[in-house]
Amino acid sequence: MLHKTRGIVFKTTDYSESSVVVQIFTEKFGLQSYIINGAKKPKAKIGRNMLQPLSLVDMVVYHKSNGNVQRITELKNVPLLQSVPYHVIKSCIAMFLNEVLYKAIKQQSADDALFDFVFNAIELLDHKTTGLANFHLLFLLQLSRYLGFYPHGKQGDYFDMKDGIFSNYKPESLNYLSPPHTKNFYALLQSNFSNVDAVKLSNDERRYLISKLLEYFALHVEGFGNIRSHEVLEDVLG
Repeated sequence: MLHKTRGIVFKTTDYSESSVVVQIFTEKFGLQSYIINGAKKPKAKIGRNMLQPLSLVDMVVYHKSNGNVQRITELKNVPLLQSVPYHVIKSCIAMFLNEVLYKAIKQQSADDALFDFVFNAIELLDHKTTGLANFHLLFLLQLSRYLGFYPHGKQGDYFDMKDGIFSNYKPESLNYLSPPHTKNFYALLQSNFSNVDAVKLSNDERRYLISKLLEYFALHVEGFGNIRSHEVLEDVLG
């Protein structure tokens, strides 16, 4: 049966001399794998250049509930990203966010709220001209809300990463944030994508917070593993 759905490209893998398998987070079906025959041919109807990481797409697909690999009949880049593929900082942010999303999102079922958040955030990144240095930090914090472990509690001296709560007492867990980092962490939580550039962080502090956020994700997302692309992003941001 044919279905129309929006999607976000996560990963494309060579399948044969001319074909690929692409993993796409879809609005209707969650994360799905699609085989695209002839994608590497020069005049392909759906070319590999249309399947860059975090590309936003409209698709017509065949979907079988018991199928491991589905098929696409039509795919268009809608909206077509104007700056992310060509802007050095934005492309590095996208590479990092893509790696996080690929490791964090596993469900093969619809999640409208999560899909809308990611789709809209990518569109926003494409149009954004300021506040880029903190964009990835805020993205991860907001993503944690949709994955079920958003930080909670009033600002305290410590943040217990295991329980996801602020406290004025040092946690028994070894995974926590302490002053002055908790103040910056809380400031990020109170911000949004339109004013996140108002949170002033040094490059060292930004590096520290992203490393702790990745630890936080690893604690709460099974099989999350190690993320490496943030190292490239940190170099680009200085």
